[in-house]
Amino acid sequence: MLTVVGIDGGPLPPGAVEALAGAEVVTGAARYLHLAPATAERVEMGPVDPALDRLGGRRGVVLASGDPGFFGIVRLLRARGLAPVVLPACSAVQRAFARIGRPWDDVAVVSAHGRALGPAVNVCRARAAVAVLTAPGAGPAEIGAALHGWERTLVVAEDLDGPDERVTTVTPGQAAARTWRDPNVVLCLRDPHAVPDAGWIAGGDPRPGGRRPSAGPGPGPDGAGSAGWALPESAFEHRAGMITKAEVRALALARLAPAPGRLIWDVGSGSGSVAVECARLGAAVIAVERRTDDVGRIRANAEAHGVDVRVVEGEAPAVLAGLPHPDAVFVGGGGPEVVEAVAGAPCVVVALAALDRIAPTRHALRAHRVEGVQLAASRLADLPDGTVRLAATNPIVLLWGETT
Repeated sequence: MLTVVGIDGGPLPPGAVEALAGAEVVTGAARYLHLAPATAERVEMGPVDPALDRLGGRRGVVLASGDPGFFGIVRLLRARGLAPVVLPACSAVQRAFARIGRPWDDVAVVSAHGRALGPAVNVCRARAAVAVLTAPGAGPAEIGAALHGWERTLVVAEDLDGPDERVTTVTPGQAAARTWRDPNVVLCLRDPHAVPDAGWIAGGDPRPGGRRPSAGPGPGPDGAGSAGWALPESAFEHRAGMITKAEVRALALARLAPAPGRLIWDVGSGSGSVAVECARLGAAVIAVERRTDDVGRIRANAEAHGVDVRVVEGEAPAVLAGLPHPDAVFVGGGGPEVVEAVAGAPCVVVALAALDRIAPTRHALRAHRVEGVQLAASRLADLPDGTVRLAATNPIVLLWGETT
């Protein structure tokens, strides 16, 4: 029989004392092995697999931090075909939010423990409230450095329920400049004083429109009519029709593949319609725009749709220097020299109205597999007698290059 016991610094969960008393072998981190009885073999869990191999079908207990079923050892045990009895304690995320007296049913929880840090950071860039399970080399300092340019507050909970427990609230820059004790968990909050709306799903609604927008040109405050993507142009403030049309946006989104954990650039953003739609689908987004009036429109549209878009004002390609590396880029304006500057991204999507830019754009994407299509949509339009006609929109060539 195998039992997994969670430890959170308080009393052991019910049944744990009995399981330990009958154990032939106990494994876990060195700081927990003092809980093993003298009659049991003690196996320090450094590399996980050799420690689990020592269980060998004997009566065993695995000692683990917090809730072992939450980003913990239970997944690995199940993958080995084992069905342990699990006696959980409070997870580090639960305890961290309890320390600051904040509900956490709206919080996205991501892990950088034994995983790449980039996707976790991108969720922090996109979401209002995120908890990050950290690891050495992927902790508060690295997260803080990666959040340069985003308005966030970090709460770092070190050694929860241990002798060196400390809960510290800092800016990303302050986090990046310090050395932190392990283990720790990081809470990343857009507004640490905000009271989140009551939701219906843990972690917040991941669907388009699931987050409550404020008043503006987008959907109403109850989210009605906000589902889906490729929203009509009327859903965005824009300058005299200077907006990526819904039909073009639909295909561009299909190629950009915005999703939680990804970072998208929208260069020559204009109204920000592509940037906002990418953010609505869960991606972290940077919108780059040189016109000050359009910068204001991007911010207004992001606020209206309840999403977070980082806006960088300046002339591309020069202003792109130093921005975090994207997973995909949409180029709505700027010409082939901008495409050349972003060609290192795994996916680049370019909207072209001028035919003479097709060849130089394809050349700029020569390291990619390049595909494209002309989109010439005609929409139904009312006639005075109540019938309808087809009203053509301006044709657009959409090119996309993807690395293989």
